[in-house]
Amino acid sequence: MDEAVGAVETGGTSVRCAWGTDTRDLRDLHELPTGSPEEVLPAVAEYFATRAPAVARVGVAAFGPIGVDRDGTGWGRLRPTPKPGWSDVDLGPELERRLGVPVVLDTDVNAAAYAEARWGAARGADPAAYLTIGTGIGLGAVVGGRPLHGLLHPEAGHIAVRRAEGDTFAGVCPFHGDCWEGLACGPAIARRWATDPRELGADHPAWAMEAHYIAQGIVAVAFVLSPQRVVLGGGVGARPGMLAAVRGQVADALTPTVGRPPEDFVVAPVFQNAGLTGALGLALAAAA
Repeated sequence: MDEAVGAVETGGTSVRCAWGTDTRDLRDLHELPTGSPEEVLPAVAEYFATRAPAVARVGVAAFGPIGVDRDGTGWGRLRPTPKPGWSDVDLGPELERRLGVPVVLDTDVNAAAYAEARWGAARGADPAAYLTIGTGIGLGAVVGGRPLHGLLHPEAGHIAVRRAEGDTFAGVCPFHGDCWEGLACGPAIARRWATDPRELGADHPAWAMEAHYIAQGIVAVAFVLSPQRVVLGGGVGARPGMLAAVRGQVADALTPTVGRPPEDFVVAPVFQNAGLTGALGLALAAAA
């Protein structure tokens, strides 16, 4: 049997664990609610102790912001986050202690970007970006075949975007109010329209406004990062008609400066479990 490695993805609503020897074969996927760290960390350790074979390493795709520089101070430590109870948690070191094997850690969206750039919808594109619109807004990037790290890691959900005409909503971001995430994440849609987004019909004005905000953010990312492809994921991004609406607005905005982008500049993801697949791939690559 080839070397087995583990994969963990921490999300806003659930934490998922799996293991495998190849990114095409995620095994024994197990999901649990994202409760408190005191609940989640022992549950992850129990999964690898009882449901997986001995693994050489574990790849972790974590919500952030989080320290990703293995050689720097604060590696694996969560920065202030909207997720209650998780700010300042030493996620990477604590998982290494509990699991007894090395942890290869990155953000959930950087891991997803890695998976889509290596094996999925952004294969052959460099730089490549992965955008998810859901509980929050996250952007991951791969440059030179590696997830992008720098001052920290991409935190594009907090960039400023141009407001849609007539939108006076204050935003939901606890740090910035009306940043991109504050205006366009799933909870922002719910609060602006005072209803569960799943209850909004296809012709509701919420979706035209959402396409505007998604396109605004992608345009900003395109001007700064200049990716060759952007993968649009998350529950909001996957809504019927959203991809086409966003593509049109992005193309119109970019054309005067960079020329009209190709039809496949903004694409849907290939992987249903891109973050978990990327976490497994990063753990496998760490052996090279």
